[in-house]
This record gives sequence, structure tokens and C-alpha cells, in this order.
Amino acid sequence: MSRCLALLLAPLLACAPLSAQETRRPNILVIVGDDMGYADVGFHGCADIPTPHLDRLAKSGTRCTSGYVSGPYCSPTRAGMLTGRYQTRFGHEFNPGNGPKQGLPLTEKTLADRLKAAGYRTALVGKWHLGTSPDHHPGQRGFNEFFGFLGGAHDYFRPNGILRSTQPAGQQDTPYLTDTLARESVGFIERNKANPFFLYLAFNAVHTPLQADEPRLKKFASITDPRRRSYAAMMSAMDDAIGTVTTKLRDAGLDKNTLIFFFSDNGGPTMPGTTLNGSVNKPLRGSKRSTLEGGVRVPFLASWPGVIPAGAVYDQPVIQLDILPTALAAAAVAPQPDWKVEGVNLLPHLQGKEKTAPHQALHWRLGKQMAIRQGDWKLVRHDLAAEGGKGVSKPRLYHLKDDIGETTDLSEKHPDKVRELQSAWDTWNKDNTPPLWGGGPAE
Repeated sequence: MSRCLALLLAPLLACAPLSAQETRRPNILVIVGDDMGYADVGFHGCADIPTPHLDRLAKSGTRCTSGYVSGPYCSPTRAGMLTGRYQTRFGHEFNPGNGPKQGLPLTEKTLADRLKAAGYRTALVGKWHLGTSPDHHPGQRGFNEFFGFLGGAHDYFRPNGILRSTQPAGQQDTPYLTDTLARESVGFIERNKANPFFLYLAFNAVHTPLQADEPRLKKFASITDPRRRSYAAMMSAMDDAIGTVTTKLRDAGLDKNTLIFFFSDNGGPTMPGTTLNGSVNKPLRGSKRSTLEGGVRVPFLASWPGVIPAGAVYDQPVIQLDILPTALAAAAVAPQPDWKVEGVNLLPHLQGKEKTAPHQALHWRLGKQMAIRQGDWKLVRHDLAAEGGKGVSKPRLYHLKDDIGETTDLSEKHPDKVRELQSAWDTWNKDNTPPLWGGGPAE
């Protein structure tokens, strides 16, 4: 090109539109694992279960070593994530049953509602667990498309109860459910690759029943414990499925314009009274159904190439409530005051633009159990089944920076800190409501 021609074209080129990937709002992909152990991913050092696709996703973004969920149970965590609010604010404290009014309260709007109103195409693929009545169906809660099941668990081989929208999906070409969820996600991406979309991919892996396909079981023949072997094969299937979905994003040219979150809905079920699945939460103590770290601290990562730093580690506490405001910020949707969002937009924190911690404190309530984390201090009353007992512990104080396993109770040594944290939790708890269903002496 001659110098004169270049000078003539320069103003036109400066005004030329950017590529579609550079100008369109980002896609949002939220991937949730079910009942995963904190230790059971490669990016946390797992040796016996390779997770290459999750590890690659972690390297493409930032892994949050103090990633939390607002409940140690499946459904409450999902209610909190989709609303950006502590689920105890609206009574969704326990897993719902099948009653017509048991489900995410109809007064609450979801992330899908917000993004759909902003022009996004929305889909849920996988587990719902937020109500089984017609009014609570995902199609009434902001999702344009739904493929999956309404309850809290499902057989991995039988199609009974799997729905496409409101109709039975029938026998699938891929007989193993985890593979089917990947296939459905790929189909949704293909159909909507020209427009911004929100895909909520909620695996039932690695929740019981412990069912794996034979090829993957053979892959882990060296694991002698049958429960752990099945769990490993199920984890591997989920990792493969995540690889299938992220490969589709890359092949469609969407990978650089997609914000991805991954987390587990709670810690692995490892204590008496839970349905054991072979998971490992080390170095954390506690389990699903417990307010100890093992119940609420989970694998957690965020990826958005060019926006969220790649290969980074973020140590400040974050929580799944932050996903909604972060996704809305990415989509240029401003939360309104009456939405009462309690999560925080993590983008400036992960980018290093905001140096303070996202939260002054994080809080938990599950029946008689409670916890608050403020800085490195944590006050907790937890289910004593974690140590072979019954009921709920007295308030115990731990310093997590020095004692991530919550082994040394410092409550007698620091009574002032106990009073300070209890007072802060009490203040937070005033805005909670009684549970709408469920409960129990240690719950």
C-alpha cells in the first residue's frame, strides 16, 4: 500500500467496526460440579484422578484458593448463586422436597431472568433442584431452554425423568448422562453462537448414585477402593465433558469472549450421616452438611482470556454469590438497589485494580449451625458428626491462615474475638428469615 493511499484510508479504518468477538457482549458459562471433594482436582494437587481439562481451564484464568459457597447443601447453594443473595434471606435454607411451594421463592429473580431481559439467550443443562412444580420450572425462572432433571439426584444411565423443556427427553444417543449433558451444551452453543448467551451447566457428577461407564472404570483399575474408583471414573467423565464444551467454544471462535466460572456446590460428603461418594476434602476438616471448611470451601475458578489474569492465584475469600454481579458487570447490566444483591463484582479484584478484599466477612447459617469468616478468623458452630458425635458444637474459633484444617480451637485464648465475631454474625442474622421447609437438630 502506498503512503498516500494509507493516509487516505486511515480515517476510514479508524472508524471501521471491530470484529464481532471484540464488540459483542461476552457469553456467560457457569459450570457446577456436585459433591466434589476439595482435594479432587489436579489444580489442588490430586494425584490419583487426572483432571486435564479443568486444569487447563484453571491455567487460562484465576483459581480462587479461598472459594466458598453460601451453603453446605446442594439446593441452597444454587439458590444463592442464581440470586446473588444469601439464601437464608428468603427462607431457602435446606434442600426442598416435592411440595408445590417448595422451591426457589417466586419473589426472587434469577441471573437467567436478568440476562434474558438484557437480550441474552439462556439455558440450563443438568440439575435444577430448585422446585418441581410448574411455577418453579426453569422455563418460568428465566431459562429459554432446559434439558435435565428437576430433583436433587438422578440415575446416570436411565433416561426416566430427564426432560427437554417440560417433556420427557427419551432415550439418548449418549447413554451416560454426563456425556449427554456435554452434548446438549455443545448443541446450545452451536445454535446461539451468533448472539450472547448464558449457559448454566449443572452436572450431577459426582453426586451419588456411584455409577460410571465401563471404559472409565477400567482407566482407574489401579484404585483398589471400589467407591473411590467409581468416584474417580465419574470425575474423569465430568472433566471430559468440560473439555468437550470448552473445545466447542474454541472451535466456534467464542473462547476469548466467554466468561467461565467453575465451582462445586458444596464439599464432598465424608462424614457419618451423609451419602459417602469417595471424595476427599483434605487438608480441610468437615464435610457436606457441615459449616466447617470441608463443607463450604470448594474448588473455584474464573476464566475470561484477556480480562481475568491467566495462570493466577487469588487468595482473598470469594463466594458463589459473587457470580451474579460479576456476570452482570460483564454483560453491562447494572444491578438495581431493590435487587438487594449481596455478592460483589470480582472483576476489579481479580484484575488487581481493587486491592481490598471483596468482602468484609462471609456468613453461614444452616439450622443450628453457623459460621462467620472475617479476615483469617473464623467462628463456627458445626455438626458434631464431623468428629463422630451428635448435635452441634459450641462456638469454636480458628485462625485459618495458620490452621486451615480447623484443628486448634482458640476460643478460650481469644474471648474478645469470639464476642466480636458472634456480634457481627448476630447483626447479619437479623435480616434472615425462618426456613420455609426442612431442618433438624444438627441442621
